[in-house]
Amino acid sequence: MNTVVLKVDPRQPESEKIRAAAEVLRRGGLVAFPTETVYGLGANALDERAVLRIFEAKNRPADNPIIVHIAEKEDVYVLAEQVPGIAEGLIDRFWPGPLTLLFPKSEAVPKAVTAGLDTVAIRMPSHAIAHALIAEAGVPIAAPSANLAGRPSPTSAEHVLRDLSGRIEMVIDGGEISYGVESTVLDLTTEPPTVLRPGPVTVEELRELIGEVEVHPAAKAEAPVEQVIARSPGMKYRHYAPLAEMIIVEGPIEEVCLRIQELVDARRGLGERVGVMATEETAARYRADVVKVAGSRRDPRSVAKNLFRLLREFDAEGIDLVVAEGLEPVGMGLAVMNRLRKAAGYNILRVGPDG
Repeated sequence: MNTVVLKVDPRQPESEKIRAAAEVLRRGGLVAFPTETVYGLGANALDERAVLRIFEAKNRPADNPIIVHIAEKEDVYVLAEQVPGIAEGLIDRFWPGPLTLLFPKSEAVPKAVTAGLDTVAIRMPSHAIAHALIAEAGVPIAAPSANLAGRPSPTSAEHVLRDLSGRIEMVIDGGEISYGVESTVLDLTTEPPTVLRPGPVTVEELRELIGEVEVHPAAKAEAPVEQVIARSPGMKYRHYAPLAEMIIVEGPIEEVCLRIQELVDARRGLGERVGVMATEETAARYRADVVKVAGSRRDPRSVAKNLFRLLREFDAEGIDLVVAEGLEPVGMGLAVMNRLRKAAGYNILRVGPDG
């Protein structure tokens, strides 16, 4: 299959290019497109055969549900069997934007989208290209991240092509994205609502608006959660992983820096190429084959934006081991640590008094 690449202005998407991409979707094809979080791999959510092609293209496990993206609020009432009152305030505050809400599914949603579950995950993206594409297609778009299953999520069209070229019909190149990690997923079918995956809309913001909110152990990602039913993407399988081995070092930053350098020295002594994912405040302290700055410890959003790109760069540079600093898992830091811990396969080294 020849994968067509369309370069589209992310601020003012060219209507003729959006129409071409929408026609591919209506025919049952797959189109990768930018959202404000990561690039998504889209199919007509109401066409089960098209949705099944997503699983095939990504090598995605069949029990991993897919988020449905919409352009109009009214579409929620078609896709969801029930919309609780609490959803209205969340939608008014955070849509369009990086918040996915989990509802009881309606009969309109194919089983392939929900992995056979009785719930459906829905969000309204704010990216101009994504919104225009969904609106032009005239159908809701099922779209997980546009990468091979398990690999770091794509934050550029180049990342998409590296994984999926020849497997899908089209990629819309809309440049870089804003957040760099996937949307927050909030389950509204539980009491209180439960965060299944942390993201740009933080737990603290949700609690400020609606009160009590639980955080699922899979979202904290402090250790593997056994026998979990994947009610949301990102819960059950190893995700976001580089090809290299990866270790996360967590604790007081002084002790983290010392332990990371010890690991680097030991593994380089064995002839391995070692990379460090550091922050602006600490990068100069490390001696390794490659040191990459993810962002500032004071601004976890800057780390989130660069996270997946850096993991892919370490692989491109032939690194055998990536050692990454942990952040405090609060605010956007929780989303960063969720991705890092899962990327490392929970290979976490805790230092200091709590280590």
